Amino acid sequence: MSTLDRFESVFNAAAREVFAHQPVEIGRVLLVHDLAEALQDDFLYLAKGFLSVLEERDKPGWELFGGHVPFSVREVLNAVEQAKPDLVVTYRHLHSTVGEWPHSLGEHVDVLTQATSTPVLVLPHPGRKDLPEHALKNTGRVMAVTDHLAGDHRLVSHAAHFTRDGGTLYLAHVEDDTVFERYIAAIGKIPDLDTDIAREEIRARLMVDPTDYIESCRAGLARGNQTLKVESRVKLGHQLADYRGLVEENEIDLLVMYTKDDEQLAMHGIAYPLAVELRATPLLLL
Repeated sequence: MSTLDRFESVFNAAAREVFAHQPVEIGRVLLVHDLAEALQDDFLYLAKGFLSVLEERDKPGWELFGGHVPFSVREVLNAVEQAKPDLVVTYRHLHSTVGEWPHSLGEHVDVLTQATSTPVLVLPHPGRKDLPEHALKNTGRVMAVTDHLAGDHRLVSHAAHFTRDGGTLYLAHVEDDTVFERYIAAIGKIPDLDTDIAREEIRARLMVDPTDYIESCRAGLARGNQTLKVESRVKLGHQLADYRGLVEENEIDLLVMYTKDDEQLAMHGIAYPLAVELRATPLLLL
């Protein structure tokens, strides 16, 4: 390696993404449901209780849309466009005939999360009985996950805003071990590169960036008015299984993820598999 290349590598390694807090304000909430009139107040009470952190910080206005009479996906999108909420609250399998099948969120929710720029909070279906004991009580334990945590200021800012004072914000990053091993296998076929050194140094480098970013998040959030604990979860592993394990072992109340991707209509990265798998966990989809 030339002196210039070595200098450039050292310079790049020293460059760190620093968390920049982005203000979050939830002034209007649109609750979309398919419940009979007799059940609507109970569900509104449940949603407000779960999001008591917003009641304390933003005191948002709440508006209801829907009812037991079926409505189309287009009608939901029109309601969002008209209400212009800062947050949409709904639940899985809204007016869906596939509720018994755990392979999607239901067509209304699938489209809603992708066809609007408004954050969507997806709750377990109100009829679900086998929820964990801690479910839907509050947002004391929130986790943010992404394929690339470093630099995701909006994701972290939203996750922090939805974490109640005194609660814990988990910032999680799982580097895909299958992709890692594929690149190491390719390096192993290049005679001029030492595979063992490459494995150790690349693995360490992949862990450093998200770990450093989480430290900057901890420092940045500590300077704000909110009181919360920030926990780091960074590892190399199988993304779906490890994220699911982290959610379960830490009894996460709310999982925050990106869903939009400029290059595709489908949900972003690991978000959709997790959204489908974690049926008892509330999801904030940005």
